[in-house]
Amino acid sequence: MTGVTESESVGERSYRRIRADIIQGKLAPSEKLTLDRMREDYGASVSTLRELLNRLASEGLVIAEGHRGFEVAPVSSGNLKEIAAMRLLLECHALERSFAAGDIEWEGRVVSAHYKLSTMEKRMISGDAAENEAWKRYDWEFHHALISACGSKSLLESHASIFDKYQRYLMIAMTFRGEIVASEHLALMNFALKRDAARAVRLLTTHIETCVEHTLAAGKIGK
Repeated sequence: MTGVTESESVGERSYRRIRADIIQGKLAPSEKLTLDRMREDYGASVSTLRELLNRLASEGLVIAEGHRGFEVAPVSSGNLKEIAAMRLLLECHALERSFAAGDIEWEGRVVSAHYKLSTMEKRMISGDAAENEAWKRYDWEFHHALISACGSKSLLESHASIFDKYQRYLMIAMTFRGEIVASEHLALMNFALKRDAARAVRLLTTHIETCVEHTLAAGKIGK
């Protein structure tokens, strides 16, 4: 029984590491995933890795090529636009529900998440590019906090999945819109505290659409 638990722990740990490496761009788009090499890198057996990669394929992060093996899912401008549209659909709906139901505990989560994000953005604006991964993590925490009172676990899970795919593009492009994006996040926090869902949805739409344009303009995402 103990052995099974340890095996599951290794598999889950390897799954999280591989998934994070794909989202952060450490495993490049269309990169061939060689099981023997991954066994050394992630400390899991070939059979476990095969199961994990099939799991990631079901999430759309890996392509299973039958007998030819696995590769990291490719990227394209069209796919980014589709992901962004889905994020908007889910997040705007969750935002409206969350603003309507949020209590003082929710307000505290939003303010706390924004404080961490804004602190990191100030460092980024000052030229500290080494903080990019941490900034993306706090960006996720802030947007998640905004919708965390929506009252739907399924909605939150669907949003988290699509947000990861969206964030993968941003990590690959390594772009940061500086003071503009920081001011948008501040405005979103203020709209949350005022329960102004209509203005928050309009700003979120601009926030995401402009980010997509900025990401594609970096020239690191193919057509």
